[in-house]
Amino acid sequence: MAGVPEDLPVDDLVRYLKLLQTWGKAYNLTAVHDPEKMVTHHILDSLAVLPFISGSYCLDVGTGAGLPGLVLALAKPDTEWVLLDSNRKKIRFVIQVIMELGIKNVTAVCSRVENWRNERGISCIVVRAFSSLNEIYAKTCHLLSPDSCLLAMKGSGAEQEVAALKECVSAEIHTLHIPGLNNLRAVVEIRPLPTGN
Repeated sequence: MAGVPEDLPVDDLVRYLKLLQTWGKAYNLTAVHDPEKMVTHHILDSLAVLPFISGSYCLDVGTGAGLPGLVLALAKPDTEWVLLDSNRKKIRFVIQVIMELGIKNVTAVCSRVENWRNERGISCIVVRAFSSLNEIYAKTCHLLSPDSCLLAMKGSGAEQEVAALKECVSAEIHTLHIPGLNNLRAVVEIRPLPTGN
């Protein structure tokens, strides 16, 4: 898959999937329980956005079981990640994974994104799209600077959502080709437009 590093930490990704299987049903972490589907739907789907990650300080909004943030943090150890979710059970799981795998570049935070503030500038926000692009942008725009971007992972219908986006942003749709996944996947790259003086 293009853009995926050759030195991918496969052992850590396998350990993560095993933890996800162990905790998954009890904590209702994911609807996918089949190991092969977990590879395509979770690992490869998460890695597909890797070529679009920019900067060194990234935020995964609505991380759930750590997707895509944990996978991206493992694949890109030179970046620092904040994984944000309002579900305490899911954040507890993410913290467990961080501890068991000894991941040094991830912080897990239990909060709603609209309530979360950060002194440091976020370079890249990733969202495995939980709602419309307009709503996602409205909830995350306080964290975006002119130099940062929002990457919204979407299925079908991205074109209509981009057309409905606010005029204060630029948006570009990148089609994702994920081995073993037939569903249409895309990432929408959203950047705030510079404001006039």
